[in-house]
Amino acid sequence: MQLNHINLVVTDVPAAIRLFEHHLGFTCIDNRRDVIAVLTGSNNFVVVLWSSALNKTDHVAYPENFHIGFYQDNKESVLALYEKLKSDQLTFDSEPRKMRNTFGFYFRFDSLLIEISVLPQSPLPD
Repeated sequence: MQLNHINLVVTDVPAAIRLFEHHLGFTCIDNRRDVIAVLTGSNNFVVVLWSSALNKTDHVAYPENFHIGFYQDNKESVLALYEKLKSDQLTFDSEPRKMRNTFGFYFRFDSLLIEISVLPQSPLPD
């Protein structure tokens, strides 16, 4: 069995579409009045962006350590994406660094915590 999609609740669907398209390699294939958007990524993985306005309450809260992650091929790719993301006024937990058995960083967008890191089985940077 393979995970094929995830539904993420955000307060600003157009901004989330921009992030996923411009930085994370997704393509928006359906945008329903900026309240529900469907995006496809590699391996046909689908992200559904759902506006918090459609919930019973506008408040969006994920559990404390909930996050989504994106693997990069190498340290240089992680650093390049970090530099690109910095221009979007995002909140970073730290600069890219060695974490556990990998190299990467976390940033916050809307109510989401997002990890960018090198595949753990890749050779680790010094």
